[in-house]
Amino acid sequence: MEIGDIATLIALVGLAMFSAGGLAFALLYPKLAAEKQTERRFDAVTERTAAISTGRSVAESSSRKKSIAESLKELEQKQKAKAKRSSSPPLSIRIEQAGLTWTKQTFYLFSVGCCVGFLVLGFVITKNPFVTAAFGFIGLLGAPRFVLDFMRKRRQKLFLAELPNAIDVIVRGVKSGLPLGDCLRIIATESQDPLKTEFRAIIEAQVAGINLADACAKLYDRMPVTEANFFAIVIGIQSKAGGNLSEALGNLSKVLRERKKMSAKIVAMSQEAKASAAIIGSLPFIVGGLVYLTTPSYIMLLFTTTPGNIILAAGGTWMMVGILMMKKMISFDF
Repeated sequence: MEIGDIATLIALVGLAMFSAGGLAFALLYPKLAAEKQTERRFDAVTERTAAISTGRSVAESSSRKKSIAESLKELEQKQKAKAKRSSSPPLSIRIEQAGLTWTKQTFYLFSVGCCVGFLVLGFVITKNPFVTAAFGFIGLLGAPRFVLDFMRKRRQKLFLAELPNAIDVIVRGVKSGLPLGDCLRIIATESQDPLKTEFRAIIEAQVAGINLADACAKLYDRMPVTEANFFAIVIGIQSKAGGNLSEALGNLSKVLRERKKMSAKIVAMSQEAKASAAIIGSLPFIVGGLVYLTTPSYIMLLFTTTPGNIILAAGGTWMMVGILMMKKMISFDF
């Protein structure tokens, strides 16, 4: 075969391959273009969906933050009003906070009984009308209110000791799928007083038609401690703004336990100062008792003579001032 024939054959083969490629491109181009257009549309729809979902998430986050801010502002206003009321609660509220079922008349009768008892005690000890009257005044106004405040503080301490455990019960119940109301009922039936009584009051308020946030907010009125206020705020924010209740209450439980540890640490560190104050405060009474046992006629001049009464009243006044100052110095707020 000659060179010209070989070149012609190569040209024919190349032309045939070029024609086959052009024909294949002409047949497959519409399909490839459609696929490419589909991909472009899919990418555009995906970007638009992502933008819409991002906008929605931003809007939902902004709305939730706004709702939380409004809830906090409303709760702050309520707490200011409660602080004004709790600074000087009426007698009926203080009796309720002490866990007593007394009425005002019962408390007044108790005060009169204390007054009579202190009058008799003062007359037997001193036989002086002025000192006896002072004893009666203490029995009428001082001793009953001291007993009432002591019972209030003791009840609050018992409540604070059990509240973190109750919150842990709620956290475990919510994580296991129980409704919040059922968790509160478990605490209202299984826990110890006064926690049992207070949570039972929350359940009864719900039965009466009050929503859970308002029912928990009333807990602070009956138990005016910061921890109860924390619990009411968490429930109030969760009911209005939503969120993970178990996580919020779990964090609250940790905070309450840390506050309890800090309280115990402060008490331990201040025991030396309290012991010194107790010794200094009790020393005059101990010395007076020892002098009375050794030479009664010498110490009784303070009770049987007018100058002695004046000295006794002045010394008692300054002693009370010193005790109050030492109490203020060794008292810590946290």
